[in-house]
Amino acid sequence: MNTAQRRDPDAGAPPAPGARPNLLFVFSDEHRACSLSGEPYCDVQTTHLGRLAREGISFRNCISNYPLCSPYRAMLLSGRWPFQTGVVDNALRLRDDEFSLGEAFRRAGYASGYIGKWHLSPGDETGEFIPKGPARQGFEDWQVWSNTRRHFDGAFTFNPDTGEKIRPRGYSGTLMTDAAVNFIGRHIDKPWMLVVSWGPPHPPFDEAPPETMRLYDPNALQLRPNVPATASPEFRRYLRGYYAHISALDAELGRLLHKLDETGQAANTIVVYTSDHGTMLGSHGFGGKRLPFDEACRVPFLLRYPGVVPANHNTDLLLGAIDLFPSLCGLARVPVPEHCEGTDLSGAMLGSVVRAPESVFLMHVHKTKADSGGVGRYARLFRGVRTERFTYAIASGGRWCLYDDREDPYQLRNLIDEPAHAKTADELDGLVSVWLRQAHDPFPLEAARRRRSVHG
Repeated sequence: MNTAQRRDPDAGAPPAPGARPNLLFVFSDEHRACSLSGEPYCDVQTTHLGRLAREGISFRNCISNYPLCSPYRAMLLSGRWPFQTGVVDNALRLRDDEFSLGEAFRRAGYASGYIGKWHLSPGDETGEFIPKGPARQGFEDWQVWSNTRRHFDGAFTFNPDTGEKIRPRGYSGTLMTDAAVNFIGRHIDKPWMLVVSWGPPHPPFDEAPPETMRLYDPNALQLRPNVPATASPEFRRYLRGYYAHISALDAELGRLLHKLDETGQAANTIVVYTSDHGTMLGSHGFGGKRLPFDEACRVPFLLRYPGVVPANHNTDLLLGAIDLFPSLCGLARVPVPEHCEGTDLSGAMLGSVVRAPESVFLMHVHKTKADSGGVGRYARLFRGVRTERFTYAIASGGRWCLYDDREDPYQLRNLIDEPAHAKTADELDGLVSVWLRQAHDPFPLEAARRRRSVHG
């Protein structure tokens, strides 16, 4: 069980002494792991994501504990659970007194920067907040964007000292990358950490760049086997724009990697690409996130650290969003704050054999009428776990789903009512119970277990 330990005692030796590495942490919004080049039933075209995978390590079981924008971001930056920070839904403020990832690196002597979508203050989607003062969570260079649901000529950034709005024109992914390239070029003589938070491939899907939209014919795109036939035309159209956004961001990633090469910083920079959560795009008849299914909660996690992290390496070890803060600190040899609730898995990232987490906690804890993707199906509240083999979820109204991901990777057969799997469900309830205590979560597990299972 991945309990409340702070660091894994079997994580292996740290990297050899030397210059402190830079950290470039890049994450997009809504990029699911099954939409990487080379995955089954996937037609996305990318170049630089593949390069990153070849030159580093890929965690194939990176899980968004709460597949929703703001809760993920709060876990990433605070290292604590939603019921601890209060960020249990979108656009809620991460309190100024949280000790953040940015502050941990800043105190360790790093220049710290954050560029892109923030989504941790009320009104920041529409620009109704003024981004200045302590809300920047320890990031010295804090270039946050608002109205990020508009990808062309709609998103805007601010002067972080005065709050004055700045309205550049163009594709948001490119504009954010412009600022990141500038940051990298200005920080050569001091170690730095930079978080780049792209808004795409989040909808609107029709606002991807025309040049990448032309790469895809919606009628020729494959759909995953768990997408109902009746949803095919609509979701093929969405899939076209979704892939076009990913291809556009792939080109922006290439610009970041080129800047590291150009400035001679590639060899001493940890590069991470991941996402806050995935998206259903028609799978199981859903269109959004806030769900325990593979398409919503499993995300890419690609890590390159030349000469330190093994190249062209894959691992199925479970990695949760809650583990990112301590693991990134561990990689950079920055002290891991005692408040971090996750496990430092930097040893696994360095290629060492570590004690593998038994499970990752899954949750959707707020907004009982959350429409999933505008297709008329609500994402129910639930708690659950993902193990190396199973996905399990229990709602307040009863047990919901149990999938054998090894035998049934598209989660087509729900085993929750099959007597042969009752013992497995009981064991997974035991894991949920431990996670509830660790996450300070008041979910009424025993009452839910006594109710009949729910479906749909």
